[in-house]
Amino acid sequence: MKPVLLLAFIVILGSCTTTRYYIVRHAEKADATTMTSDVPLSAAGQQRAQALRETLKNEGIRHIFSTNYKRTQGTAAPLAEYIGVGAQIYDPRDTSFISRLKSIKENTLVVGHSNTVDDIVNGLTGGAVLKDLRDEEYGDLFVVIRKGRKVRFEKKRFGN
Repeated sequence: MKPVLLLAFIVILGSCTTTRYYIVRHAEKADATTMTSDVPLSAAGQQRAQALRETLKNEGIRHIFSTNYKRTQGTAAPLAEYIGVGAQIYDPRDTSFISRLKSIKENTLVVGHSNTVDDIVNGLTGGAVLKDLRDEEYGDLFVVIRKGRKVRFEKKRFGN
């Protein structure tokens, strides 16, 4: 009888796990001096990336996802280096990415773009809680909190 009780306790405990998904748009990008769309962070963007690290360094992040752009990778890099987790590249057009995120039961950071952050947040919440961000909008920290089947959404700020 004891093994059955222990197994039931483990199942109940596991279903009470709270997972937080932190979703941000990349920090401020440098002015493009060439025709490339892959520009790095500006000085202000580098400061904001450091602020993101300070904001999330004690949040138990175990996974970091970034698109394959200098500005998203640069935004994720300070936290990734601090916690010793490499950023995994994702394609925002990959329709299975949201399912992949939902299968992760550990706190996760996702760095995206003004026109992809809303898709990630809405996919994780199952609702239309966010629209495309304005081009000049930086410093929003969107948090999707899952506990069992319950999902909450919070909007916070980081940096100046």
